[in-house]
Amino acid sequence: MTADKALIAKQFIEMIPHAKALSMQITNIGDGLAEITMPYDEALIGDPKTGVIHGGAVSTLMDTCSGAAVMSHPDSPAGTATINLRIDYMRAAKPGDAITAQAECYHITRNVAFIRAKAFDADFDNPVATAAGAFTVEGK
Repeated sequence: MTADKALIAKQFIEMIPHAKALSMQITNIGDGLAEITMPYDEALIGDPKTGVIHGGAVSTLMDTCSGAAVMSHPDSPAGTATINLRIDYMRAAKPGDAITAQAECYHITRNVAFIRAKAFDADFDNPVATAAGAFTVEGK
């Protein structure tokens, strides 16, 4: 992947209002792989009794990370949009921990890119959620 493509993908993700509102930070991107971290924020708590981050914030993180993986794939010419994304929640993230998503774009056709992703809190051996999905391939 060229440095220009990584920069374009990074700038695109950083311009998404949801990504800004959730304070997402790209920590790694390149050749169909992406990693984005979202810090713990009390404003994102879904259950005040437990302090657990709302699943919608985790979904947004995984979707954004997956799109970044598609954009960074060597065979992806431009932008992308989610066609479908199935997320399986394995457990609640530990309150206070940042959540990190890692996504891989493992196959691209003329019109569709396929991804796999995982989200973790501080325990990278025990995912919070997993995802599989398809994204558009624009301009190919």
